[in-house]
Amino acid sequence: MNLLGLLLTFFVGLFILIGTIFGLKLKDNKKLIDISISVAFGVVFALISLELIPEVLEILLESMGVGKGILIIVVLVILGFLILQQLDVFIPHHEEHNHKHKHSCHDEHLKHIGIITSVALILHNIIEGMSLYIASTNNTQLGLLLCIGIGLHNLPMGLVIASTFLNEYGKKKIIIISLLVSLSTFLGGFILFLFGGIQSEFIMGLLLCVTLGMLMYIEFFELLDQVLKIENKKISAIGITVGILLLFISTLFE
Repeated sequence: MNLLGLLLTFFVGLFILIGTIFGLKLKDNKKLIDISISVAFGVVFALISLELIPEVLEILLESMGVGKGILIIVVLVILGFLILQQLDVFIPHHEEHNHKHKHSCHDEHLKHIGIITSVALILHNIIEGMSLYIASTNNTQLGLLLCIGIGLHNLPMGLVIASTFLNEYGKKKIIIISLLVSLSTFLGGFILFLFGGIQSEFIMGLLLCVTLGMLMYIEFFELLDQVLKIENKKISAIGITVGILLLFISTLFE
């Protein structure tokens, strides 16, 4: 059992909560939403391209060979994509059809993004918590560096939770939602802690594929739509760049 690894999974999850609290403290809500949505787009894009795709390719192609590995990856990515697409049907949201109700519809759509983003993040964080626990068990220094890296890209995730729920829920409710998302990283580590650190890199690869599909849906069918609607293109460009840089910098510590 690895108590340090368990502590690290708890600590790294708090970065999401810290990001949320920071987001709630900012006064310019409109600018906050534009910036954080842009940052989130950049972070998720970099997370998909720099971390998840290389990792699932390495794990599954090595375990199953190129042909079977690619087939399994495609099937599971589509599965993750479809899970959120179907979830999309059951989560009420409104498109911006009527100019008179444009503001309220925009708020509803942001809440919708916040809900499905939180669901995907919980699954992602559980897997991430397992990875962090495993890394710290095998190498304490690596676990500490990975904790810093994951924490850096969790901060803007906390910002997007704050911004998407800001006009729909009170601050206490937003903090509770963020706390639940934050604790999902700890849950991943706690699962392995309970079972004595039992691990399967192959199973981890399969779960990461599903997560990859979920995040691809969020990136290209939710966040991209919101980024394109930002009137100040300079803000969106800066936000996307900052998001990509945050994730890139975090990989330097892994």
